[in-house]
Amino acid sequence: MGKFKLFEKLSIFCLAILTSGGVFSAEKSSSNEPTENLIVYGVRLQQPTTEIGSSVSILTADDIEALGSNFVLDVISTLPGVTINQNGAFGGAASVRIRGASSEQTLVIIDDVVVNDPTSPGGGFDFSRMDPWNIERIEVLKGPQSTLWGTDAMGGVINIVTKRPENEFNRRAFIQAGSFNTLRSGAELSAAMDHYDFRLAATSTSSDGISKADKINGNTEEDGYDANTVHAAAGTELWGNARLQANALWTNAKSDFDSYSFGAQGNVGDGDEYSKTEEVAANLKLLLPLLNGKLESIFLAGYSDIDRKSFNAGIQGFSSKGNRKILRYQGTLNINESSRLAFGAEQEKSKVNDDDITINGLFALYELQVLNSVTVSAGLRSDNHDRFEAVTTGRLAAAYNPNDQITLRASWDEGFKSPTLFQTTYFCCGATSPNSELKPETSEAFDIGITFRTADKRGGIELTYFDQDTTNLINFSYGIGGYENIAAASSSGIEVGSNYSFMSWLNAAISYTYINAKDGTGTPLIRVPKHSGDLIFSFNPKGRLNGSLHIKHNGEEQDPNGVIDSWSRVDITSRYAISDSVKIYAQIENLFDKQYQQIIGYGTPGISGHLGVHLRF
Repeated sequence: MGKFKLFEKLSIFCLAILTSGGVFSAEKSSSNEPTENLIVYGVRLQQPTTEIGSSVSILTADDIEALGSNFVLDVISTLPGVTINQNGAFGGAASVRIRGASSEQTLVIIDDVVVNDPTSPGGGFDFSRMDPWNIERIEVLKGPQSTLWGTDAMGGVINIVTKRPENEFNRRAFIQAGSFNTLRSGAELSAAMDHYDFRLAATSTSSDGISKADKINGNTEEDGYDANTVHAAAGTELWGNARLQANALWTNAKSDFDSYSFGAQGNVGDGDEYSKTEEVAANLKLLLPLLNGKLESIFLAGYSDIDRKSFNAGIQGFSSKGNRKILRYQGTLNINESSRLAFGAEQEKSKVNDDDITINGLFALYELQVLNSVTVSAGLRSDNHDRFEAVTTGRLAAAYNPNDQITLRASWDEGFKSPTLFQTTYFCCGATSPNSELKPETSEAFDIGITFRTADKRGGIELTYFDQDTTNLINFSYGIGGYENIAAASSSGIEVGSNYSFMSWLNAAISYTYINAKDGTGTPLIRVPKHSGDLIFSFNPKGRLNGSLHIKHNGEEQDPNGVIDSWSRVDITSRYAISDSVKIYAQIENLFDKQYQQIIGYGTPGISGHLGVHLRF
């Protein structure tokens, strides 16, 4: 009954927006902008992609819409070097790995605020609940990035930027229905005036879902999913071109999941369990230009919070609550036309229940452009943890553009990950105290790459080779009844990304990744396929119809409970603009009804789809 009340509220919200008058404004298309002109925000110095020495992949709002996915997780998985695993669709715990590094070694940032879960044992981020409606762009920085962002950025950084108002007055709404009694809807109201702007948006998703435990093993119980998200953003221009802005993203979700079942495939079977999760990410930012614009200063206060509860047959079991508070200053000094210096300080306080950790960091990053064709950057950072020794990390990167068609790049980076609160406090199995000798995990990596763009500007190809070593990995040990630094890992491989417009209405994009990831004994790392890739054909004939055909492949990979077979699936998306303000869209997922698993014992949806309408005024 609750989901129908929520739908009723959202419908009223949509109706109020749609009937409040106003003029339709055409949506700005970022996909028409050449990739080499895109500015990357997550590298601190906001460099164009042609000037970044390290490997970065970018998805814009237009890219996300074209893919037609209902979850950010599915969108990110199309990028080279990125692999995902999920404990069942519709709210099952979802992890993202970059170049074979574990999900706990991937730092996730939303609007400059770290949102990794401080209450989980490894401190990773669960992507299962993130809705794409509010996302303007996603940047994936690959390889260690601790010089830029501190702890946890060992495997890479996923930097998510939420939407900002672009037009004088904007109203949008959508509603869609699909398989498994899935209903998704949302609405947005935003405005951008001379001295202020704001955006307020809400989305809701509800579904009967499928059985998390695979139905091929006799599991028939449907595991439902309900989630609500609200995004609020506002900004105002102050004196002297200064700007004050605030953002907040709130999500509340309920997800059914299945129970531990000894002896079943993956030890999982039908059960009457569910979890409730509430998440918040918010910030307040002051942008202050000084010295006639030569010094750009940013003062930021950020906050993220997560509250998790699990229930079995309606009785509450596990629960945890944690938050992260961030204070940061960054200055960017434009020394002259060819050099810049970014520097700053930040403090991060993580709290779980009644325990907390504080990390204070100082960083500096220098950029030098040589002869307008070579960009070199170097960085250094020191992080002082209140429970461990200080850690210093560095990075070097260079990009060379001999002409408009070619970019050569190379980078070397260091990373570290501090033990989580759980790892520093948990002990069992006869131990009398947690391990006081724990040290941060560390990593070192390099990558080299080339980007070639065709002379006719219709496409290009990007090739990258990477190599990474990780030491002091933290694992649980029954022998000492706690956590200890006992493991090492290495990964190397190749990433390929290419796209080409065969004609004005037909484009093809391909991504492929080969990852050779092993632990210190030479054993392949779990849940890392050696081969993975995506092929996407985009159709945009003259007129109002466009669409895409998406072929996804995931190679064989190891699992703690066996081997996961390779699999491929096909998705079809289409959109038709009835008018400038009304667009209908449809998607068929897993067209050939492929049965596959991402984690042994957990099922995935067969052939399914949805149909929706998008309104803008």
